[in-house]
Amino acid sequence: MGGQRKDLPGGAAKRERRRRPRWGRAGVAAVLVAALAAAAFAMLRPAVQADLRPIAHQNILLVTIDTLRADALGAYGGRARTPALDRLANEGVRFDFAHAHAVVTLPSHASILTGQYPFQHGLRDNSGFRLRPGSRTAATLLHAAGYATAAFLGAFPLHSRFGLNQSFDLYDDHFGETRAPTEFAMPERPATEVVGLARRWIVNRARQSADRPWFVWVHVFDPHAPYKPPAPYNAEYASQLYYGEVAATDAALAPLFDDVREGNRPVLVVVTGDHGEALGDHGEISHGLFAYESTLRVPLIVAELGGERRDRPVPARGEVSAVPARHIDILPTILDAVGLPAPADLPGRSLVAAAERRKRSAPRPTYFEAMSGMLNRGWAPLTGVLADRGKYIDLPIPERYDLARDGEERSNLAGRAPQRDRELLAALQGFRPVLPGQRLAENPAAAAELLALGYISGDAPRRAHYTEADDPKRLVDLDRAVHDAVNAFGEGRAGDAVRIYQGVISRRPDMAIAYQHLAFIEWQRGEADPAVELLRGAIRTGVTDPRILTELGGYLTETGRVEEAIRLLEPLAIGAAADADALNSLGIAYARNGRREDARRIFQRVVSVNPDSSIPLENLGLLALERGDVERAQAYFEHAIRVDPRSSRAHAGAGNVALRRGDRRTAVAEWMRAVQLDPLNADALYNAGTVLARDGNLDEARPYLERFLRVAPASVYGKDLREVEAILNRATRR
Repeated sequence: MGGQRKDLPGGAAKRERRRRPRWGRAGVAAVLVAALAAAAFAMLRPAVQADLRPIAHQNILLVTIDTLRADALGAYGGRARTPALDRLANEGVRFDFAHAHAVVTLPSHASILTGQYPFQHGLRDNSGFRLRPGSRTAATLLHAAGYATAAFLGAFPLHSRFGLNQSFDLYDDHFGETRAPTEFAMPERPATEVVGLARRWIVNRARQSADRPWFVWVHVFDPHAPYKPPAPYNAEYASQLYYGEVAATDAALAPLFDDVREGNRPVLVVVTGDHGEALGDHGEISHGLFAYESTLRVPLIVAELGGERRDRPVPARGEVSAVPARHIDILPTILDAVGLPAPADLPGRSLVAAAERRKRSAPRPTYFEAMSGMLNRGWAPLTGVLADRGKYIDLPIPERYDLARDGEERSNLAGRAPQRDRELLAALQGFRPVLPGQRLAENPAAAAELLALGYISGDAPRRAHYTEADDPKRLVDLDRAVHDAVNAFGEGRAGDAVRIYQGVISRRPDMAIAYQHLAFIEWQRGEADPAVELLRGAIRTGVTDPRILTELGGYLTETGRVEEAIRLLEPLAIGAAADADALNSLGIAYARNGRREDARRIFQRVVSVNPDSSIPLENLGLLALERGDVERAQAYFEHAIRVDPRSSRAHAGAGNVALRRGDRRTAVAEWMRAVQLDPLNADALYNAGTVLARDGNLDEARPYLERFLRVAPASVYGKDLREVEAILNRATRR
């Protein structure tokens, strides 16, 4: 979305109209196993004391598996075949009652790394929040203690832009910023690739600096929807694809665990899920809306491998601990295991001590939340508390469960024992949690400018009071409708998706995500004005999600209303916390307005915020081409390809550089590569097809030209569509 539309300047470009890569903008983005059954499975296994003890300067491997239900693993009685993780559980401690504090990726990982609750570290959803510079994390503490630090990430929610990269010597988030065809999926890379990168780093580290300990964080995203396990797991789990993803992830991790077992230095291995997956439980399809056990309870395995343990046989059974464990306990556990003191203000505790693992200590209440419903849909915020096996969910329709007797949370006990309700509510209030503020930390000047422009209709973007009508339990069917609309659009049924979203907005006019998705679909269908008016209407309704403002700015730029786009976007660019997507959209608007130096300055700023992002590099390459600096343009596009080899836009830009140099063969090859990476790259389709056609290769050109006619939005490519139709008509008459 959001494309620069001027022809290539100079030389052959004046004789043959070529499409350059469009200005790059980031786009919009099942069978339940009872928890009680898993607990019963665990009770059949006698507790065995694992050999966990503090070892100074041992290596640390933290593995986080996205969207992993505790009861999916074989060791927890689950349906997925997970021999690697089961073996790890036999070598250490498996915590049978472990919980996250949030049910989406970024806030959960922030709690794992900082040892803090979400209301303390400040990350409350997958976008629009940043970890404060100078925050204390596992990486900052271990790096200060002499550790080499590296992270290998599987998906966009953990991009360095969100601030978790602090004090990592290497933060490898090069999964690219290319999008799925529907734009509703997040960039990711498979577990096999992430694990391979981590293994190579560990091997090289052992060769280069065997004396310096390391801390490596490996994040794999594969169990996240959409569920598309590779062979043979796609066939083996054809009716349960989620479990196929879990099994495939286990297989991908196996070589990494084998490597650390064979190492000379002992390694503390911690494996957990960031949150679970509902799989239809309580009406929720995926995760993020509720905080029932299917999405809040996670596996947690802690083991010490390698070193003197290399030659020991694998125990038949590991230790199973029923002590309540939490994500905030992971950082104190890591520090304890390597002999470092934990900061006194951390709310968690170490799980290393065997005595702590083998008996029930005094119950420690723990906090959890689900804020995506409020932030993305305007629904009531969800907060809650766990105290021993009691669980209280604070919503307009409150819920209380006794997890010892009702692990599936089928019987809501709220109101049946008012004293117990009050006790748990008091425990929750004792945390003094605060609701999230605005997604972006705009300074007062930015907020005032937005208000003056009419893009914020007041200073209360959220309800002062939520009623039962705002309770997610009453609105879960709308969540299913959003999933249905995404699937419909992905299957080519755009009209069905539009009708679904219109129904959602009619019922809940405050659902930002519905406006955002519907506007994108209208735009893709060539309905530019409806897309713009839809987002304007969202803002007038009181929807103030900054992503809506950014998208509207992009659409205004595309449709020639550049001055209005600049007035909208400039306030979003004020302050150090400005969002990279908003900055990038502003840079495009400046470029379209002829303010090339302002555009260059903004794109350079995006590079400084996200040095590993290909998008601003691609846009800098376009600016260089506009001013005739072919050498610099080539350098930018080559840099972008190094950052993201799968960037269709970067390869398309390289093709334009080759054309400028007179190398038509290389140009066509780069455009073909761009189309291979993104079949919807209309500019690359146009360029490849028209150059091949004019060179007399009509048969080779036809597939590119015909696909261009199918996918190019008329709102942006009207003139080009007519030209391509004429080329094909002339070819047919010959």
